[in-house]
Amino acid sequence: MSGTVYLVGAGPGASDLLTVRAVRLLSEADVVFHDALVHPDTLALAARAEKIPVGKRCGKHSTAQRFINKRLADAARGHKVVVRLKGGDPMLFGRAHEELSYLRAQGVRVEVVPGVTAAAAASAEIGISLTRRGAARTVAFVTPRVGRGERESTWIACVLAADTAAIYMGAGEAEAIAAALIRAGKPASTPVALVEDASLPGTSAQYATLGELPRLATRGAPTLILLGEVYREALLEAALFQRLRASQRL
Repeated sequence: MSGTVYLVGAGPGASDLLTVRAVRLLSEADVVFHDALVHPDTLALAARAEKIPVGKRCGKHSTAQRFINKRLADAARGHKVVVRLKGGDPMLFGRAHEELSYLRAQGVRVEVVPGVTAAAAASAEIGISLTRRGAARTVAFVTPRVGRGERESTWIACVLAADTAAIYMGAGEAEAIAAALIRAGKPASTPVALVEDASLPGTSAQYATLGELPRLATRGAPTLILLGEVYREALLEAALFQRLRASQRL
């Protein structure tokens, strides 16, 4: 093999949140295989590279993982620097294990470059820590998504056990998520933050209770559900603001 495949984290969206190593590799890349949600400003950093979309989006046409694996190995035979650009961090809900295992089995050199994951970006955006001294000491990163033929997920038990939870890829299943957690014993009054497009100019955040989660409207942008008592103050402030606005309209 003549080249190396780099699994690079593109972060939550904003190109200036990329690591220095990621920027360097994009500038050196001969070919970039990128996720559907990678921001155009980030792709622009790979000025000399051939750019190949291999994204996976719920409800839309997706590139089969086995096909991506083979394309990466084939590209490494003819190019020195091959970048597999993934949203967020490659090692968190990014199918990195499948690509690493395949490439290593094919004798391809492969390295991982971490990226900022959505939970970190959303927390920075709203200014609320995932942890809090004396109040929130455990954090769970979960997704309710289960692929065809995969074993049942234990995400509900993880959320129940953690002080704070970040639920990835769940905005389209808000009603089912809320119902499942409440049925399992999570109080309907638990504070929730819904953060869209974290790190980008159009970002927005909504606060509600777990019971109210299904009524929150989203724009279809990348969305993270945050759950836990650390969001109680923000929830109360949002409710107060809504009451003030309502009184001004009277």
